[in-house]
Amino acid sequence: MATPTVVLVPVWGAGHLMSLLDSGKRLLARSVRALSLTVLVMRAPTEQLAAELSDHIRREEASGLDVRFVHLPAVAPPTDWIGIEEFISRLAQMHAPHVRAAISGLAAPVAGVVLDFFCSSLLDVCRDLAVPGYVYFTSNAAMVAFMLRLPALHEEVPVEFEEMEGAIDVPGLPPLPPSCVPTPVTDKKNPNYTWFTYHGRRFAEADAIIINTVAELEPSALAAIADGRCTRGVRALTVYPIGPVISFPPPPEQPHECVRWLDAQAPASVVLLCFGSGGFYAAPQAREIAHGLERSGHRFLWVLRGPPAPGSMHPTDANLDETLPDGFLERTKDRGLVWPTWAPQKEILAHAAVGGFVTHGGWNSALESLWHGVPMAPWPLYAEQHTNAFTFVAAMGFAVAVKVDRKRDNFVEAAELERAVKELMGGGEEGRKAREKALEMKAVCRNAVEEGGSSYAALQRLSEELYKGAVAVTNK
Repeated sequence: MATPTVVLVPVWGAGHLMSLLDSGKRLLARSVRALSLTVLVMRAPTEQLAAELSDHIRREEASGLDVRFVHLPAVAPPTDWIGIEEFISRLAQMHAPHVRAAISGLAAPVAGVVLDFFCSSLLDVCRDLAVPGYVYFTSNAAMVAFMLRLPALHEEVPVEFEEMEGAIDVPGLPPLPPSCVPTPVTDKKNPNYTWFTYHGRRFAEADAIIINTVAELEPSALAAIADGRCTRGVRALTVYPIGPVISFPPPPEQPHECVRWLDAQAPASVVLLCFGSGGFYAAPQAREIAHGLERSGHRFLWVLRGPPAPGSMHPTDANLDETLPDGFLERTKDRGLVWPTWAPQKEILAHAAVGGFVTHGGWNSALESLWHGVPMAPWPLYAEQHTNAFTFVAAMGFAVAVKVDRKRDNFVEAAELERAVKELMGGGEEGRKAREKALEMKAVCRNAVEEGGSSYAALQRLSEELYKGAVAVTNK
């Protein structure tokens, strides 16, 4: 029999594409039997994203692994969209005929189709072709539990979440304050809400859900999903926690300027502020951050990006002269570095000088931080980050809370940032507990992916399941 292939269907965002691709490569490495990967590539909707996607694919094609990329025909993206989650979900759905044709045309037996969670509508294609369909979730089990619970919450809570009395009941999580729901569900009239509810309903139809998390990091949420408590009345879902899925590129020949600056700092003395590929701050908020950092007295490395250009979704390089308070750079030059463009976050978090991380709370960033045992102060901006910020503090325990004014575009006052940085970098009991938990989770994350670890074992179980699926498909 020809080597069975696992079909991956990612969306184009780097955090989604690379996570799914790295998971697929780990699957090949851990599988006892031979498997190959076929990646169906949707054209990215902007030129910048398309160029980034091409770069990623070129690097992967040169890696020598058994990975084949199939570029799907271009689809005219929707123009009448309101929210980004709606846009991605609709564009993925519009690719259904091309995905069906690409899978039907494969010479190798298909072991299964692994869909990015925004592509849950494509489970229909899997059913039509009688191939197993899996959902890959780039974020954490807490968020999966919330999304599985969402269709029932839609019936139970007739008002907006922020108008309801008390906390939201999500099995496996501490009572969730309505102020901490993911951004796409804050307005029930918005198509983003409709799509998130749709995805939550469709997840339950998948053969299994693969999550970029670690069994020991989220035991309660994973148990609630596997026991069927998040999907009462629907069958319980099989879950494969296979994380942390992080790729570490080889270090550059010349260390980055930020890394060279860190070389001169004492161990665990620097707080890193970095807000992901989409995070940026205009002058009023940047000045609050500057005052908070200056008053905290701690050393800092601050990656500061400016607002996107008109018509773009990508942050620009910050103009420090226009953005920061007069004299700030001069006054803090001996203990701080403000970096106005992209910075190598993984390399920075790996540096011994970094002792804390003020982050937007994206899950990929959180896993990178935990890999190096760095505690966090989450400052959520969009997507599921407000839910993450709550669970990082209340459920997982490796973070210090930051008071964010969601009604003022997630504004944080200087005094609040000063307090959070002091707590994170040395302060009181909250900071001490977060630092201890982050170090504990560093060991947990590294052990999980080694032979005999929980994520290693989950990948082996998944590869066996996929291989069995391929045999069943080819015998039809």
